Amino acid sequence: MLEKPLESIDLPNMRVGYGGGIPPNIGEGDRAAGADGIRENLDPSWLRGDPPWLDLFSVWLKEALDARIAEPNAMVLGTVDADGRPSTRTVLCKGVDANGVVFFSGYESDKGQHMAANPHASVTFPWIALERQVHFRGPVEHLSTEETQAYWEIRPRGSQLSAAASEQSRPIGSRLELEQKAAELAEQYGGFDAGDEIPVPSNWGGYRIVPVEVEFWQGRANRLHNRVRLTHVDHEWRVERLQP
Repeated sequence: MLEKPLESIDLPNMRVGYGGGIPPNIGEGDRAAGADGIRENLDPSWLRGDPPWLDLFSVWLKEALDARIAEPNAMVLGTVDADGRPSTRTVLCKGVDANGVVFFSGYESDKGQHMAANPHASVTFPWIALERQVHFRGPVEHLSTEETQAYWEIRPRGSQLSAAASEQSRPIGSRLELEQKAAELAEQYGGFDAGDEIPVPSNWGGYRIVPVEVEFWQGRANRLHNRVRLTHVDHEWRVERLQP
């Protein structure tokens, strides 16, 4: 292993080409499809329906799945703590509909405490292999007990045990100690593979980001990327193109 690996990495000159890599003529688009296979430039006219972001997001998510993107439902969640300090981490999206974007976490985790103090968040779906991203921003609300229970029941048993055993974001002495906690809980409920029903922990559940802003990003040649933003204002969605 290199003692100082960063010294061997040329970050200032590290970049990849987007779009087709072919300089476009004005009004012609890229003249060559990018990684998403689409020659056409992302346009505000693509956003339609109620809400207007949902249909295109569904198409892009399905295409990320079909392209075998690793964990296409992975999203980068941004929160801000009570002192105004931001933090990001990757979580898994477990639902999207007209009401918003859903994920699950421990209420006493770092992100749970951030959202308790400042109930707003953002998420980004970084489908970089397809030269696409989608960003959501908005207030955060708890899912109902019934919604959390419904998801818990389809969660794999091992994942249930891990969620119940872990005091999320709290320090622990060793990996062995963590595994022992999970093993003791599994024994309490009859085993890792089968046994008694594991109840939903009282400090664990679902969150929904209710979008007030959604942005679609499509990579294009020479960093002249396409950005289209939707903003919810006065009960209506405003759609506009942004400069990259």
